[in-house]
Amino acid sequence: MPCRNRYVSFFVLIYFCSAGVLVDEYDTQLVELFVSTTEKLKEMLPLETRLKEAYERGSNDEQNFIQNLAIFYTTFLKGHSSLVEKPELIWKLQDAYAYLLMLSEVEEREIFKICLEYWNILVSDLYRESLTTTVVGTLAESTTGEGRSKQYAPILSKLRRIMISRMARPEEVLVVENEHGEVVREFMKDTDSLNLYKSMRETLVYLTHLDYSDTKKIMIEKLQHQVDGREWSWHNLNTLCWAIGSISGAMQEDDERSFLVIVIRDLLGLCEQKRGKDNKAIVASNIMYVVGQYPRFLRAHWRFLKTVITKLFEFMHETHEGVQDMACDTFIKIAQKCRRQLVTVQYGEAVEFIEEILKEIDIIINDLQPQQVHTFYEAVGVIISAQLDSAVEARQIERLFRLPNQIWDGILVQAACNIDLLRDFEVVQQLCNLLKTNHSACKSLGHSYLVQLGRIYLDMLNVYKIMSQNIGQAVATNGEQVTKQPLIRSMRSVKKAILNLLSCWIKRTTDPVFVAENILPPLLDAVADDYQKNLPAAREAEVLSLMATLVNRLEDHILPALPRVLDAVFQSTLEMIDKDLEEFPEHRTNFFTLLQAVNAHCFSALLSLTSDKFKLILDSVIWAIKHTMRQVSETGLNILHTMLVNMSSANSEKRQVFFKTFFMDILQHMFAVITDRSQTGNLTLQSSLLAYMFKIVENDIITVPLSDAPESTTVQGSKVNVQYVHQSLSQLLKQVFPHLQETQIRVFIDGLFSFDQDVAAFREHVRDFLVQIREVAGEDLSDLYLEEREAEIAQAQAAKLRRQACIPGILGPHEVDMCD
Repeated sequence: MPCRNRYVSFFVLIYFCSAGVLVDEYDTQLVELFVSTTEKLKEMLPLETRLKEAYERGSNDEQNFIQNLAIFYTTFLKGHSSLVEKPELIWKLQDAYAYLLMLSEVEEREIFKICLEYWNILVSDLYRESLTTTVVGTLAESTTGEGRSKQYAPILSKLRRIMISRMARPEEVLVVENEHGEVVREFMKDTDSLNLYKSMRETLVYLTHLDYSDTKKIMIEKLQHQVDGREWSWHNLNTLCWAIGSISGAMQEDDERSFLVIVIRDLLGLCEQKRGKDNKAIVASNIMYVVGQYPRFLRAHWRFLKTVITKLFEFMHETHEGVQDMACDTFIKIAQKCRRQLVTVQYGEAVEFIEEILKEIDIIINDLQPQQVHTFYEAVGVIISAQLDSAVEARQIERLFRLPNQIWDGILVQAACNIDLLRDFEVVQQLCNLLKTNHSACKSLGHSYLVQLGRIYLDMLNVYKIMSQNIGQAVATNGEQVTKQPLIRSMRSVKKAILNLLSCWIKRTTDPVFVAENILPPLLDAVADDYQKNLPAAREAEVLSLMATLVNRLEDHILPALPRVLDAVFQSTLEMIDKDLEEFPEHRTNFFTLLQAVNAHCFSALLSLTSDKFKLILDSVIWAIKHTMRQVSETGLNILHTMLVNMSSANSEKRQVFFKTFFMDILQHMFAVITDRSQTGNLTLQSSLLAYMFKIVENDIITVPLSDAPESTTVQGSKVNVQYVHQSLSQLLKQVFPHLQETQIRVFIDGLFSFDQDVAAFREHVRDFLVQIREVAGEDLSDLYLEEREAEIAQAQAAKLRRQACIPGILGPHEVDMCD
């Protein structure tokens, strides 16, 4: 193996290839260098060399040589492959690809990633060329995408085998072999492996489009070698099945059907054939991954769908770690894509399959852990939600909750005789899990969950009250630190679970009037007063979230109850979050979400508040727009903007009093915000709000003089407020930024009025001013363009998704909508 000085030529060529300095006049020299380098390499490292083994045995220098060889060939071929795709150079090109294929087999992730990046570029180019050929028609074979694809066919076939044998683990697979050869559950996501899987998946999808029959042949051949034992190993079966799952959607439906019939049949047979828990766990995880990736096939083939779901229910009893989690995750994925098939009586069946599930539900979930039960109930809820007959749907929901309701009723009956039962840790935990089961089903059932909610609602609120009393008594006896004890934390979890369940259903209800008349009164009795009376450490942030959900969903139907809501949560929450910016982050976020909802839907309620309470609300909004948490400051800016818009349309007298009292203060605070270096990420929202403020001044929405000076000393005329704002702002800016020239300040303020009809132009004008301020101090300006960079990234991602959506199989099956 050569020393480092023998591959100096590689570095030189890599530099020129990557630097982009090569022009046409260097093409000849570049080709000569490529040819001579490949020839020299064949002397140093013959094509018969087993490069994978050579790398494993090699020294550091030798391993570096192999890595740089990968960089050399991929860099050259990415930028200059057209120079050597000529008949007289075809053998040299094939030699280069032979080396690149060998390099792709080396068991070193960084080398493989270097090669994979190039392979992805090559196969995507060949795929696009093949589409062009199909559209344009047949041209001379040597210049068409089809001709190029044929030229590369042997290389691509070898590449398919490498991709299949090295496929990275997908996110859905939870059962893995660790470094000690043990089959375990994967708990931590490996971001690098997931990114590698996505790249490999995309590459294999392109390879399948270029020749689906070859892909199919290789996969079936490798699967047969698993079944007959010739190549059996956990690793080989894993990579093969991960590859099979990765090409979902890349074949025509007929080809996919014949392929999957063989795959599923052989995998199910392998599951029966293998002995030992670890073997069965590996086979089970691969069955679940593959079937979960092909919902289109399952939708069209009832017998396979039924067989697969029945097998998943078997796996739900398999106690090997990870198998039950995968079974539940796969079941909900299949339920989401095949729900209509499961509520329809299929040919040859006596009843809908959902009826069989509900009949056997106690047995199916018997060995599942609580979190797995929650996933299962959400999945069954998805299926029931596809039921078109509302009466049948209601009966099925009742059957779904038969077991949880038996346990719930049993606890409450015993608690009626002995209330201390609700201080028992195990009982409290059981209540919490039952509520979370309800929440999971509610997420998928939507409004129809009312069938179950009506049965447990009042009991649930009584449980909420009892938990609150227990927590209050514990705090009174043992102090605030008791809230960190396991029992008290579990009691609080019960309260949170109740609040989350109610928020979930209210978001999805289709009858806000029913909620206002029947759900709201007892809810406020149980929740609102409890929140107000509790110690800050025992107040649940979910109360604020629930109140925001109620306001957003009920809108003006909540107006009669809104004063009670605000009295209960407003002052008490503000006292928790106004002392510093770190404590109670969830309360802070949810508080402003509630305020935003009230401002948007119940502004008349704000107008009816006393002046002291209204000022308190406005002060809290001003505090929000200055907050260092971006989510809070964005919410504050949106609230303030909406408030100003609503106020501009309000009763004339109230409008003028508001603007007379608060307009100039708000304007000063806004300029404090836009010149704050920690707030530049919201420049568009800030500019939109400021532009609106200048516009209502210029358009005489504010008719009362903003100046406090006697009328005789103010400038007369319709633009009195324009001139006053101009003068006041000029004085403010001179005071804060004494280094600015008077002309700079005047031009800036003139521009604020000139651009107030065009937010984009207004924002650029503000940004130019901020640049002037910072340039004097030589400060970094990059954060002023943060929003543009974020928008560019979002646009690039959206464009990428649009391109991917045009290529069958590039997007995963669960990223694509399927019509029921």
